[in-house]
Amino acid sequence: MGVAAAAARGLQSEINVTPMVDIMLVLLIIFLVVTPFLQPGIAVVLPKNLKNPDVDPKITNESSVVISIPNDGQYYVGKKSVQMAQLADEVDHRLENVKNPQDRIVYIKSGVGVGYGEVVNVINELRKLGVDQIGLVADKKKKNSTPPNAAVTSPS
Repeated sequence: MGVAAAAARGLQSEINVTPMVDIMLVLLIIFLVVTPFLQPGIAVVLPKNLKNPDVDPKITNESSVVISIPNDGQYYVGKKSVQMAQLADEVDHRLENVKNPQDRIVYIKSGVGVGYGEVVNVINELRKLGVDQIGLVADKKKKNSTPPNAAVTSPS
C-alpha cells in the first residue's frame, strides 16, 4: 500500500491543456484576420428577394432608343437591323433629337443565349458616344410563375 501511495503522488497522468488552448486562440485570431484577404474578386451584395422595380415608362416612348440582341452577332436598333460597325452611328443619329440629357437613355434587350461579351461590346460602343445611362431590359416575372424575375435597370 505504501508503494502505491508514493507512486500516485509522484506521477501525474493528466495533460496540462493551458498551453494548447493559448496556441489554439492565437491560431484562431490569425485565421480570422487573414481570411477576408483570401476571398477572390469583389464582394457583391446579392438581392435577397425576387421582386424587381417597375418597368421604366420611358422605354415605350417613340423617341427611346432600344437595342435588341436576339442572338450573337445580330443587332437591331428599334426594328432596324444593323451591323456592329453601324450601331454607333445609328444610335447617335437617334439621340440627336433628344434635347434633355436625362432622356439620353439607351435600353439593351439581350436574348438568353447571347454571350456576355456581346452585351459588353455594345455597352462599350455606347460609352464611346457619351451615353451615361444604359438600361438593361429583361422580362418581368408574372404572378404565380416560376421563371426568374427581370426588369429594367439603369446603372449610373
